[in-house]
Amino acid sequence: MPDSQPSTIDSQLDEAKRSPLGRLIWFCLTNKLVVLLLVIATLGWGVMVAPFDWDTGALPRDPVPVDAIPDIGENQQIVFTQWMGRSPQDVEDQIGYPLTVALLGIPEVKTIRSYSMFGFSSIYIIFGEDADFYWSRTRVLEKLNSLPAGTLPDGVQPTLGPDATALGQIYLYTLEGRDPDGNPTGGWDLRELRTIQDYYVRYSLTSAEGISEVASIGGFVQEYQIDVDPDAMRAAGVTLASVFESIRMTNVDVGARTIELNKAEYVIRGLGFIENIDDIEKTVVKVTDNVPITVADVADVSLGPALRRGALDKAGAEAVGGVAVVRYGYNPLAAIKNIKQRIKEVSPGLPTKVLVDYTKTSADEVEEWVESLGLSVESDKDIVSELSQPSTLNTQLVQHLRGMPQEQWPTWITTSQVAVVPFYDRTGLIYETLGTLNTALFEEILVTIIVILVMVIHLRSSFLISALLPLAVLMCFIAMKTFGVDANIVALSGIAIAIGTMVDMGIILTENILKYLDEAEPEDDKLTVIFKAAHEVAGAVLTAVTTTVVSFLPVFTMIGAEGKLFRPLAFTKTFALAASVIVALTIIPPAAHILMGGRIESKSLRRGAWFALLILGIAASMLLTWWVGAILIALSAYKLYEDRIPERYHRFGPYAASALAALIVGVLLTQEWLPLGPQKGLLLNLLFVGGLIGGILGFFTVFQRFLYEPILRWCLNHKLAFLCLPTAILLFGGSAWLGFDKVFGFVPNSLSMIGVSETTVRQSGPWKAATNVLPGLGKEFMPPLDEGSFLYMPTTMPHASIGEAMDILQLQNQLLVSIPEVESVVGKIGRADTPLDPAPVSMIETYITYKSEYKSDEDGHRLNFRYDEEADEFVRDDSGELILDPAGRPFRQWRDEIRTPDDIWQAITAAAEIPGTTSAPKLQPIAARIVMLQSGMRAPMGMKVKGPDLETIERVALELESLLKQVPTVQSSAVIADRIVGKPYLEIDIDRDAIKRYGLHIRSVQDVIEVAIGGRQITTTVEGRERFPVRVRYARELRDDLESLERILVPTPAGAQIPLGQLADIRYTRGPQVIKSEDTFLLGYVLFDKKPGEAEVDVVEDAQAFLQSKIDSGEFTLPAGVTYTFAGNYENQIRSQKTLAIVLPLALGIIFLILYLQFKSAITTSLVFSGILIAWAGGFIMLWLYGTDWFLDFSLFGTNMRELFQVKTINLSVAVWVGFLALFGIASDDGVVIASYLDESFRKDRIENAKHAREATVTAGMRRVRPCLMTTATTLLALIPVLTSTGRGSDIMVPMAIPSFGGMTIEIMTMLVVPVLYCSAMEWKLRLGIKDERFAKDA
Repeated sequence: MPDSQPSTIDSQLDEAKRSPLGRLIWFCLTNKLVVLLLVIATLGWGVMVAPFDWDTGALPRDPVPVDAIPDIGENQQIVFTQWMGRSPQDVEDQIGYPLTVALLGIPEVKTIRSYSMFGFSSIYIIFGEDADFYWSRTRVLEKLNSLPAGTLPDGVQPTLGPDATALGQIYLYTLEGRDPDGNPTGGWDLRELRTIQDYYVRYSLTSAEGISEVASIGGFVQEYQIDVDPDAMRAAGVTLASVFESIRMTNVDVGARTIELNKAEYVIRGLGFIENIDDIEKTVVKVTDNVPITVADVADVSLGPALRRGALDKAGAEAVGGVAVVRYGYNPLAAIKNIKQRIKEVSPGLPTKVLVDYTKTSADEVEEWVESLGLSVESDKDIVSELSQPSTLNTQLVQHLRGMPQEQWPTWITTSQVAVVPFYDRTGLIYETLGTLNTALFEEILVTIIVILVMVIHLRSSFLISALLPLAVLMCFIAMKTFGVDANIVALSGIAIAIGTMVDMGIILTENILKYLDEAEPEDDKLTVIFKAAHEVAGAVLTAVTTTVVSFLPVFTMIGAEGKLFRPLAFTKTFALAASVIVALTIIPPAAHILMGGRIESKSLRRGAWFALLILGIAASMLLTWWVGAILIALSAYKLYEDRIPERYHRFGPYAASALAALIVGVLLTQEWLPLGPQKGLLLNLLFVGGLIGGILGFFTVFQRFLYEPILRWCLNHKLAFLCLPTAILLFGGSAWLGFDKVFGFVPNSLSMIGVSETTVRQSGPWKAATNVLPGLGKEFMPPLDEGSFLYMPTTMPHASIGEAMDILQLQNQLLVSIPEVESVVGKIGRADTPLDPAPVSMIETYITYKSEYKSDEDGHRLNFRYDEEADEFVRDDSGELILDPAGRPFRQWRDEIRTPDDIWQAITAAAEIPGTTSAPKLQPIAARIVMLQSGMRAPMGMKVKGPDLETIERVALELESLLKQVPTVQSSAVIADRIVGKPYLEIDIDRDAIKRYGLHIRSVQDVIEVAIGGRQITTTVEGRERFPVRVRYARELRDDLESLERILVPTPAGAQIPLGQLADIRYTRGPQVIKSEDTFLLGYVLFDKKPGEAEVDVVEDAQAFLQSKIDSGEFTLPAGVTYTFAGNYENQIRSQKTLAIVLPLALGIIFLILYLQFKSAITTSLVFSGILIAWAGGFIMLWLYGTDWFLDFSLFGTNMRELFQVKTINLSVAVWVGFLALFGIASDDGVVIASYLDESFRKDRIENAKHAREATVTAGMRRVRPCLMTTATTLLALIPVLTSTGRGSDIMVPMAIPSFGGMTIEIMTMLVVPVLYCSAMEWKLRLGIKDERFAKDA
């Protein structure tokens, strides 16, 4: 018999080695060199592709593409069509409508939005998600190339927009004159700057890799303006047609091939392009009696600004700039770096001129100084005019000044070189977001190390688990690069919230290995022992991870914006779990065998190894960081002097080593985290961190050693009484989620059946109190991301001219820049020269960048500055600048009354209240672009009103505006209806009877109208790189009022000149500034915003109910043919709810099936789910607590805990649901392992009766309680740095972390519920006589 037992064990071992998991583990244990090489390769590859901006030295970098948030905009293409000078109605009727009808037939088209404005049409074709971006471009091009003849007016050519979306606007800049020290100097007019932008800077930046387009904004496009004199033309017998033809014929270059002279080949060019005003003035229009009539005889030629439909202002001064747009699918961070590199290359070659301060000198003194340099002024010009414009003298002076030291320059002269100055650079947001995540991950890893050190009290296993966590994170980055998952705040948050589960894998495996090693005999083969330990839990680990991955199936199936937003997170979470399993099953066993499987017999070799580790520690402290070196030095020093330590103290060695390591890591964590703020000092922060971590770990240790067993025994003996508690928690969690009235709504209905009025119950004091305390969670699509800037988008009245709008913009910007917290203000009216920007002149877009609360570096980390404690102020240098000091204090840049960005927004809206402008909803640049891409509106929520004509749509929209202002949850000042029909029109209605009398055609009269008022572009000059239009028109004084227009003369075939007033009726009227349509249906927008603290979906539902009540009461009536729909983020939330309602139960069913296949028992599987429900209830209760006024409302060390943990109302968004899915994974892991131990315990003991069952339950519970509490402690403490993070991106990370934090807080209840229910099921089976393999034969 004794011989048979070893043979049985050997056969079991052989069988284990033949299983797939067994083969993998055994291979890794016996091929450690292969594993080591793979680990080294993984480390190198992971560092190469990591999204963080690490300096890897000689190691090449190919990082994962990075942006702040995912591109959740629609898959859209833009068709842009110019028809200069035409009204919005003409553009809509002849371009917008026919093109929309034609494009609707393209496959995969979801909807088409059309914007018809003065002079152009923008059509946005929204494709379905399944359509590839570049495939959709080819389909649009095919359709445009196959349009039937006559679809569009003659000469009108639609073009396809850039391969980008408006969300790709990653870098906006202005052009400014700067002196050699980089200070603003000016000296350049708007025409010069616009020319430099259009023909030098724009082309250079467009060539940067990844850039689809660089569009110009602001300034004036220079044009040659030929103002014809109708009287002179009539006297000379010159017609407009002859002027047009002469101008065209005078702007011609030709080539005459080549000619060979003296065996040399010469290229022949005939030069004839217009180069200056004289060239135009000398152009012959007609010859009369051998006397040439030139353009100068019948017109005045000058340089002037072309018509513009957009302008730029910076802090109250008009400016010129551009916007760089990244190509669809390209890495935004890499694109911005490429732009900056291109700017660095092109900047030295940008134009430079000399500036003279004539308040410090005189023109004569300047001329004398110039002559002293051997230079001279042209005889026909003075020094002032010569230096104020590009000239040979200016260029010579610039070269001379650059050749001499700046100290030798006269005090009244300097140079001004055009410089590219960014005012919106997404790099800062990306770096700060990555910095927040990097910090959170680092702090989570440090917290995890401390938890493992304290609870495992085994330094080598603690080191093993902790060291492999960064490796799993690097493996995640490799998977992201391989599968094309971009890095952003949401994707990387998947790794942050998976840290607890990742550590759990290592804890489970290492705990089991330690247990097996402790129980093994000295002569047992350590390799085999470690294999048995790893193989025993491998199946449970794999099952737990599989259930967690399946729990994210709902996220993978999301569509639309929510799918694009959270699918990257589902991928990274899956990658993180897969990496943790790979590490646990392939790296931990061989590493454990090396660290714990044997001992070097030779004493001298052991001392040599520890001495080498000491040297390595010293090197690490010098080359890497002090704390790594400190741990290695302390460990090696202890081992070197271990023999000299008295025997009675040896047993304290592991405790001392773990305590010392925990202290070092704790100090490092405190330095990195500083939860109370730097001003409180390191000691107070260390006390707080130590108290927080020590308190939680101390409670768990006490619970594990002294409380868990007696509590579990009591619960097993009083099952019914105990189960009332989790039932109450479930009901409370449900009420926190849905609201007390919904959960217990059956009570009034039931009581009404026995005669108690339903109203009486609902109006009773207790019911009303419970309803007020538990109203239910609000709903929104996504918590807003703090981008560090606002996009303020009010509108002026439609009748405002571009000059009036510019005056308003400049006044607004001057008011905004005066707010102390505002760093820069740059505003735009109208549109940039890009199809991506279909903005009317009345629309203002102002980029407001506000200062960070504390001065910080590019990663968002606070900087410390020298502080004088006695004087109670910061120390400044001679120039008034703060002095960096790591031991100093952070410098707060906000006023005391400004606590949050919302306070800054309130200051902005208060300062920008200007008569004649509307208010604006709270928007940020990226969020605004996303909203406009998705809905076409410039607000996160609004209404689309469709109707038969624009007048009716506007009337209904204005009624809706007044009604929405009455909704209690709507911010009344932000309700804005489109003023559609308010643009002043001057219509010239030609009288066909009148022109018939003079033998005129409509075309003849229209030509005169077009040229006389608007002018006609005849040709374009070619001046090197630069191109300028040539326009013919009437002089300004002949067209600046209605009477002048009536006096415009129209030539007849007979030679007579007839005033336009006799041929047409000229009248004022009102018309549209812009015509919007969707799938050919005319529409208008009513924009609104929520009050602070309200949830988007709740606000929309309130507005829907309010409007419906007005319709039902007859106070509001929709005219025939008019409909309205709510749009914006609300649509995304509703769509995601519908998707989750279908897919979530399906995912739960799949998980149930997986668990059933693991346990082969429906009862056991159901018990695992009971623990998940308890955890979910804990998550909802924590969300409810965050919305109360009293939760954490106390201070420690002078810091309010509500502010530290950012306690505020958290609405139920897709981010929160993702947090619940992450909690599902953690809770299901614990449930699986608890149930596995219970099954093993019952099978081992062969239960005979109820008492025996309870003892087996206690045995299993005690076996699992330590690793389970470690998982709980790790998850809780690892999430605390996330909950207290305040950097960019924390707005999304915190709501995702709260459910997991709440669920794990109540995890202790799960550790009691699952064993109690399991034992109850087994006891019932015993009572009913149901056979079970876990029972004894006679049970």
